[in-house]
Amino acid sequence: MKENKKDWILPDLKSAQKRTNNDIPIERLVFDLPETVRDMGKQRKYYLRTYGCQANERDGETIAGILQAMGYTLAMTPEEADFILLNTCAVRKNAEDRVFGEIGHLKHLKITNPDLILGVCGCMPQEEEVVDTILKTYPHVDLVFGTHNIHRLPQLLYQVSMSRERTIEVFSKEGEVIENLPVQRFGKHKAWVNIMYGCDKFCTYCIVPYTRGKERSRLPEDILAEISELKDRGFKEITLLGQNVNAYGKDLKDELNFAKLLAFAAQTGIDRIRFTTSHPWDFTDEMIDVIASFKNIMPFIHLPVQSGNSDILKIMGRRYTIEEYKSLFVKLKERIKDCAFSTDIIVGFPNETQEQFQQTLDIVDFCQFDNAFTFIYSPREGTPAAKMVDNVPKDVKKKRLALLNSKVSEYALKNNQAYIGKTVEVLVDGPSKKNPMIFSGYTQTQKLVNFKADHAESGQMVDVKITDCKTWFLIGEKV
Repeated sequence: MKENKKDWILPDLKSAQKRTNNDIPIERLVFDLPETVRDMGKQRKYYLRTYGCQANERDGETIAGILQAMGYTLAMTPEEADFILLNTCAVRKNAEDRVFGEIGHLKHLKITNPDLILGVCGCMPQEEEVVDTILKTYPHVDLVFGTHNIHRLPQLLYQVSMSRERTIEVFSKEGEVIENLPVQRFGKHKAWVNIMYGCDKFCTYCIVPYTRGKERSRLPEDILAEISELKDRGFKEITLLGQNVNAYGKDLKDELNFAKLLAFAAQTGIDRIRFTTSHPWDFTDEMIDVIASFKNIMPFIHLPVQSGNSDILKIMGRRYTIEEYKSLFVKLKERIKDCAFSTDIIVGFPNETQEQFQQTLDIVDFCQFDNAFTFIYSPREGTPAAKMVDNVPKDVKKKRLALLNSKVSEYALKNNQAYIGKTVEVLVDGPSKKNPMIFSGYTQTQKLVNFKADHAESGQMVDVKITDCKTWFLIGEKV
């Protein structure tokens, strides 16, 4: 590939952190499929690998929709693909390391197939350091673009194919809402529904506000139309997506908020509604009342705590104390019947003492979470925390993580044991590949269930009696 640097648009984290009071544009015509690219993918295959969070998964569905609109078909392996695209995550350093490892691993395919196009997109390219590394170390990467220009994929792919020049286009901006993008749903009975994009919280350790832009809400009529269309197509469950869903509507002028949107979504009559991720700072009494009022809003809440110590939370920029978190948790537990909880926790944040870590163990004892996503702190270049001295030794971080995971597992098992003998409603995902008499699915409280049945259809709601459990799943029989 040749290089035409004058046409490159490189990331700029300083521009990415700017926030203005400008109205967010709602774009309904910005995605375009010019005549020149409509048949570009005919007799060609694409391979898409997505890393990271649900927002990335949903972006992957849009990318797949665009490529299939261009005539591409899905390749099951990288070896049979004409276009390989890695849709990346920047939240943790080890996620980035995995992507770089995969880029290196794919180099041999370029040798055997010089016409192969290799692309990297998503959150990682929004970082200056990442693009610099790709430019210096991975010359076999042909296409790099970010989170703000997925809609430009047809034009970018055409440019790479026709010019045989490396193409880099990464917009660093607040962003807009684009409503006319195609989508290829990866599931048949469960779907992601974006309600907003971006984040304005700027937690000191987090790169997301820089990679995803300003908080910007979709209009309620667009969201509800999407939910109704999914319901009409037979989808049973939707998950409302946002980096911080309970900030929904703050940028809209009609005083609509997440609680009201949640109620409107429930009134569509779709069987199950979930949402992620919620920030404790924005969780209102009105939200709690709505969740408690509708049977089709699932009694499961992901409520990231991050640390059990208020001083660490302050340095993290989390905007609540541990006492406020506890108060919210108790309120949710009391007012939402049989509610289950998961959380996120970081260990080894700069200056975290053993006593402060003990308070993180204490909050796990207090809340007895059903599940927790636990991480060792790793600095993200460009964030305020990256300028702090990462002074908790690696071996100490690992010991703390092991202790934390042991405690989380203890409560996960205890909570699952409480289900034994109960009958629960399960939305069936499908049969086991090893045993056609064993099926799996999830309860309303997001518990994985493996159950025996003579027959069950994917997407069907069935009653299952729980007979046993393990730490991370329930075991039962179809009633």
